[in-house]
Amino acid sequence: MASRQILVPGPDHPITVTPSTAHVVVRAGGRVIADTKRALELREASYPPVFYIPREDAEMALLERTDHASYCPYKGEASYFSVADGAANAVWSYEAPYEAVAAIRDHLAFYPDRVEIEVSR
Repeated sequence: MASRQILVPGPDHPITVTPSTAHVVVRAGGRVIADTKRALELREASYPPVFYIPREDAEMALLERTDHASYCPYKGEASYFSVADGAANAVWSYEAPYEAVAAIRDHLAFYPDRVEIEVSR
């Protein structure tokens, strides 16, 4: 099996991870899945910003790990969760992220088209 390419963010593909001042609430099917004032905001190249929420601020009992996985050469291997009785593969997490984005370890990100994400600044 070929090894995976690992890339480091730089001028051609910048990635920043900063603490957010926002209050972020994630809901699915009327249930609060996550509620935090400790989110990290990841900005990557020209993609929309993504909030990464600490796992301890999420209702992990409402999430079910799936077999789905993806790979980003800048961040590493992502694992996925579905909302119990709800949106499939709506949540991803880099459990062993590359050094450049190590801050997102133990955090969850949510697809905005599969859950409701409310951001108050």
